Amino acid sequence: MSEAPSNYPPPTALVLVAVVPSPRDLEIARVLGWYRIPLKSAPKVIAVDYLAFYQTAAFSPDERWRINYISPVYGHELTWRRELLRDEPNHPRADEEYYKIQIGPLQRLPQPIVAENWRRLTFLYTTGELLSRAHRLQDLALEGEERVLVWRSLRERAAHQHTYNAATLPEGISNLDAVMLEFLGLINL
Repeated sequence: MSEAPSNYPPPTALVLVAVVPSPRDLEIARVLGWYRIPLKSAPKVIAVDYLAFYQTAAFSPDERWRINYISPVYGHELTWRRELLRDEPNHPRADEEYYKIQIGPLQRLPQPIVAENWRRLTFLYTTGELLSRAHRLQDLALEGEERVLVWRSLRERAAHQHTYNAATLPEGISNLDAVMLEFLGLINL
């Protein structure tokens, strides 16, 4: 295993690929140092080491459908959307709960990780090693023993976080529901 360049996470880092729906959201992450995830659609474990930001069709043609930036995660808290986005008090989801994930400075990847045929994505767990080698989003998908190791890491993190209930997470990877398998990269390519 070769050492990752300094602008990549360590090989063993747990990385959550997260959707950035608009340029404004990327600017919030860059300037204010946080990213939000609605509680009702959040992955079961958000205690990760890094976020990788997947930019959607809302971005310019040369920036869309790719990961250009990563950021270390410093922590998270549960809050209301209206507290995060005070300029949107009448938003239909203003009274919904969101995770506010505190992040460090955004780091631009030396080369983007492009989506190619994968355009729709919610969340995806991967590792620092896969991120440092990836050219396409599909390259981030966990396979075989790697998937099992990441699942164990997620269960361990859930057991150590008071906001998670590890008992609700199946012991083995074979007992996971379709959504969780998708988060772990078991997606039809």
